[in-house]
Amino acid sequence: MGLVVRSAMNNTLSFIVGDKVVYPNHGVGIIEQISSRTIGAAVQKCYWLKIKASSLRVMVPFDSVHLVGLRRVVRNGEITKIIEYLSDGKCESNHDWKDRFKENSDKMRTGSLMEVAGVLKSLLLLGQSKPLSFREKKMLERARYLLVSELAMAKSCEEPEVEELLGRALQKCKLRFPEASSIAEA
Repeated sequence: MGLVVRSAMNNTLSFIVGDKVVYPNHGVGIIEQISSRTIGAAVQKCYWLKIKASSLRVMVPFDSVHLVGLRRVVRNGEITKIIEYLSDGKCESNHDWKDRFKENSDKMRTGSLMEVAGVLKSLLLLGQSKPLSFREKKMLERARYLLVSELAMAKSCEEPEVEELLGRALQKCKLRFPEASSIAEA
């Protein structure tokens, strides 16, 4: 049985070694270790996680878990809501480029996969009426990556299977799920 640690700020948040987590805007990772570090005169407990895409090891002090938005990978109920949202035709987007980019950037930073899905969908809709700017293409690419990687980890399946699932959902509202390479080339 792994070591369970409860955050002082939120008694319901606890992670154990092996938990699948999301470090917002960096992607999914796995808690590899829970340890203590001495910083000055204080002893600080921290999580060590390995980010899947980059193999980067990140240390997150317990006191910073809420600040950085570290959270568990989405579960089935949330996955269903995301797929339903991507399937329906409704999506709002600001018409002013600067405001839209700021709103989308803020959504990406929340760490909410539903917000990331909203960014993906709004950029796909916008891309149907006019070419996306370089920065919006990069944001679309990032939203795509975050959605696919987290859903693949949550569903314990391979990324192409998730890409197919997302593609079918978006087809229902006449949107096409972008291939990773097509975003960078466009």
